[in-house]
Amino acid sequence: MFRRQGDCYVASFAVDEARVLRKVAAEVVGLLTDGFDHTDPVVGRLFPEVYPEDSASTAEFRRYTEGDLKTAKIDQAGAVLAALPDETGGEVRLDAEAAEAWLRALNDARLAMGVRLEIKDGTDLGAELDGAVAADPTSSRVFQLSVYAYLGYLQESLLNALIGEV
Repeated sequence: MFRRQGDCYVASFAVDEARVLRKVAAEVVGLLTDGFDHTDPVVGRLFPEVYPEDSASTAEFRRYTEGDLKTAKIDQAGAVLAALPDETGGEVRLDAEAAEAWLRALNDARLAMGVRLEIKDGTDLGAELDGAVAADPTSSRVFQLSVYAYLGYLQESLLNALIGEV
């Protein structure tokens, strides 16, 4: 999908792909703004405890770093939103800085979805998707697993373009 073209990283997105990415990025922004709640497991995954055995040290660390980290994550999701084509689909052209922001935003989105979908390190995504399709091919789980897989594909594609494999 992504390919290097001179100093840019380029990909074309169909209308539905751009819509899904727009929705995912907007949901991450919402989670980090209006929905920011440390008791939410997704927030816990995006902002893990640095000192799990020492809540006072974790709180102190958060006090100094969380605001900047949250702002950076919102800005990265914003970079995705800003670069996406309009409702007709089209091409995305990213410079190196924007490509790095996209990588981090895609990673955050996958982490968030992984928590919600209960994806673990050993989860076989293909088997999980096959099982969901067998249970109910029209379920929201099938769609969400498909989006999760697509985000992984997109992330891998961009990473390969960045390191020069594409």
